[in-house]
Amino acid sequence: MSKDILVAIAFFSANGHTEALAHAVARGASENGATVTYVPVSDYEDTDWEALEAADAIIFGSPTYMGGVAAPFKFFMDASATVWYKQGWINKIAGGFSVSGSMSGDRHNVFLQMATFAAQHGMIWVSLGMPPGNNYSFGSNEDLNRLGVYYGAAAQANMDEGPEVAPPQSDRDTAFAYGARIAKATRRWVEGGENHPSQGKSPLH
Repeated sequence: MSKDILVAIAFFSANGHTEALAHAVARGASENGATVTYVPVSDYEDTDWEALEAADAIIFGSPTYMGGVAAPFKFFMDASATVWYKQGWINKIAGGFSVSGSMSGDRHNVFLQMATFAAQHGMIWVSLGMPPGNNYSFGSNEDLNRLGVYYGAAAQANMDEGPEVAPPQSDRDTAFAYGARIAKATRRWVEGGENHPSQGKSPLH
């Protein structure tokens, strides 16, 4: 019998755009057999650390502010030092998503921050796994991965539009596909655990 796959989405959203992307990621994961828990990280005391500990995969989400993660998300990263000390997230699957107002917004730095953060926790980062779209004359903004990002799910949201409109559907569909990819990768990793003797063991113990 297959084990239930638990996916936590740890995210900060100020204007609802990142939350909209979180819902798209969650739908992709849940429709591929994962049980998804939302973990808002805007307040340390309200962060559900137990849900993160129980999860098989954690997907991180933050808007891109000034070329990096938003301050509340960075505070969450720093607050996870107690988890890092006991290697509480080692061998969990990890991924990330981000929204910026500009087409680029230096969003690449956010994914580098998240991937480095996951690596420090000993996690296994899952890329988007999708070729770039909208890079031929016959392409369009309706293409999946229209922003051509590889680390995770990227979206662009016009700053004068609310989350009922932005990010556009193509970005949400890209995030959906990413959630599905992470759910499938997590299942392969968890069910093949006997082939990974280090899984679930901390090198500090």
